[in-house]
Amino acid sequence: MTKASDKELAQLEAVKQKCLTCTKCELGKTKTNTVFSAGIPNHKMMLIGEAPGFYEDQKGEPFVGKAGQLLDKILASVGFSRQEHLYICNTLKCRPPENRDPLPEEKEACREYLDAQIEILKPKIILLCGRVAVQSMLNTNQGISKIRGKWFEGPNFSKMMPIYHPSYLLRNDSREKGSPKWQMWQDIQEIKKVYDQMD
Repeated sequence: MTKASDKELAQLEAVKQKCLTCTKCELGKTKTNTVFSAGIPNHKMMLIGEAPGFYEDQKGEPFVGKAGQLLDKILASVGFSRQEHLYICNTLKCRPPENRDPLPEEKEACREYLDAQIEILKPKIILLCGRVAVQSMLNTNQGISKIRGKWFEGPNFSKMMPIYHPSYLLRNDSREKGSPKWQMWQDIQEIKKVYDQMD
């Protein structure tokens, strides 16, 4: 895996410091912690989630609640871990109250931080985890079930794939063929195949 250089890590840290004191929208007043990123900064794979929830807001790290635990299991099923293989961030760095959907102006205010993360790392694979991430990165109104598992052209010649948010999979427990969990299993295997071809 191609880890970020010291220069790139310093650039990410500068963006993070700016983000920590951001007042561009109202969410900075209601958050507990800014949730900037998790995982390992690298040039191969980035996962973009939606926005921090309660547990993420408490800990200051993305995907740490039940959905995050399921995400780790999905990743581990093909040998991935956040410590070794991917960088994780969200479209929003602060929790919307009551976990409501991010407002358009909040996404717009926060976009510079996400764009900077993508531009500094230039990941080859970008996983768009959940509807908000898909709508932020792809100009589409199609539901995730229609476009999940498909590759799209992303920034800096990257490949982007929409995947189900693990919180959605927690609400849809069936593992039968064609179910969301079964589809997620197909998608993570396809992601692993493309990831391995990059070595």
